[in-house]
Amino acid sequence: MPEEESRATPLNPIAEKLARSGDPAHHATAKILARYLDEVLRIPGTNIRFGLDPVLALFPGVGDLLVSGAGGVILLEALRSGVSITVFLRMAANMGLNFLLGLIPGAGAFFTAFYKSNSRNLAILTTWQAGHHGQVKQSTLRFFLGLLMLLAMLVGFVCIIYLVYGLIFYAALKAILPAGWL
Repeated sequence: MPEEESRATPLNPIAEKLARSGDPAHHATAKILARYLDEVLRIPGTNIRFGLDPVLALFPGVGDLLVSGAGGVILLEALRSGVSITVFLRMAANMGLNFLLGLIPGAGAFFTAFYKSNSRNLAILTTWQAGHHGQVKQSTLRFFLGLLMLLAMLVGFVCIIYLVYGLIFYAALKAILPAGWL
């Protein structure tokens, strides 16, 4: 009998109904988090919106960790919705890039205000939940190709910088050291 009573009166009937629902509109946690983290505040006189993410990014490390934890809830919602691993990795990359951008002292808050990884992840999630799996997978392929190109550019830049500084260092040593030492 006690088992029957616990089924009849759930602890939180609204949360239980939303958890059992297959309707994407009922999964409001991700929407609420994305709104508060990315778009809850507006600069007066403009259409520029930002959320708590760049405000918390003013505290490097701690703020970014808090925001990433909250953004992780959106990733959990994506897993619960059954997104493919490539789509999940794209969402995780969005969150990771937001975290890394937020670690830059001073400029990190500015970057995270415009990058809005949580809103990006929410858009990916709602597109997936609406049944447009092909569209999400196609954009994910473009994302990873773009990421690969960006990584190649980064490696190229590092190599060029290494080469330039190496030549400068060599020229400085050659000017300082006596002839024949190099």
